[in-house]
Amino acid sequence: MAVIREHLAAKGLGLFNDLQTESSVVGNFPVIEMFSRFGTETQKTEFIWGQLDGRVLMTFGLTEPNHGSDATHIETFAVPGSSSTARPGWLINGRKMWQTGQHRATHCIVFARTSGKPGSSRGITAFIVPADSEGVRIESYQWTFNMPTDHATTSFVNVWVPEDAILGQVDDGLTVAQCFVHENRIRQAASSLGAATYCVQQSIEHAQTKKPFGRPLMNNQAIQFPLVRLATQIEMLRLLIYKTAWEMDRTERSKIEHVMTDKISMCNYWANELCCNAADRAIQIHGAIGYSRHKPFEHIYRHHRRYRITEGSEEIQMRRVGARLGKWTRDRTSYLKL
Repeated sequence: MAVIREHLAAKGLGLFNDLQTESSVVGNFPVIEMFSRFGTETQKTEFIWGQLDGRVLMTFGLTEPNHGSDATHIETFAVPGSSSTARPGWLINGRKMWQTGQHRATHCIVFARTSGKPGSSRGITAFIVPADSEGVRIESYQWTFNMPTDHATTSFVNVWVPEDAILGQVDDGLTVAQCFVHENRIRQAASSLGAATYCVQQSIEHAQTKKPFGRPLMNNQAIQFPLVRLATQIEMLRLLIYKTAWEMDRTERSKIEHVMTDKISMCNYWANELCCNAADRAIQIHGAIGYSRHKPFEHIYRHHRRYRITEGSEEIQMRRVGARLGKWTRDRTSYLKL
């Protein structure tokens, strides 16, 4: 996935690399990985194959209006409760923000506190909630720097789900969430690497053919040196991403968040920042036409700039790396709070 993502992103924009849907030729299906690891056999049959054939579209409901990176403080809660027919289950109350694709979703993965105190990593559970359930309401959509909005703020008022709507184990929902973000972090890193490569390649071609004052722009060290730095970082980053993805393939899924989270975070924060720097440099080298929408650099910048926030901000990624360096993660409870 990482190799193909990078390859397609390095070719620029098009149906093979559609930044609006993030699909490309390689599907964007981190939720399938969640169900593969944590779903029951019934859930796997319904939701993995349902997503692959397009019958099921799911949102990911962790972030709230008052809580983003501090997931252990979410205010959405679920308590045991029966349906109108006395069927046992859970009642969910709360609000979620940045529910991408909520307008056409069939189901929502909603993380809610089921026990414990705010700040505790234990006591949060993942629920599979049908989007048309009574009590589910889209309150608003958030416009963004990058794209037409499909990011909803959604409320859940006395939403009932049966007991078999739990994904994974009760009170261990953050483990499920980590699976989602780890898959997305390595995917984003590979895409940002490819996009950075594209920006540098296009800048070199332009600088070789553009001849202000009668000589190629590329002859100027003021143009060369920034591209040299970017090209060097790209080469180093590619090796890190490939090595990390290779190790993820060979690590037991349940252990990835404990033994590889720092390497995944390194790939993610470095790649996303590098891509933004490469797009900015491409705009500068191309001059006015680079700033315009006749070139793809502003689009690449807008899209990949959000990766420095989503799936954990770059500060959160660096905190994870710092925690591992400082050996704070020996205590699992403290680790999951990061």
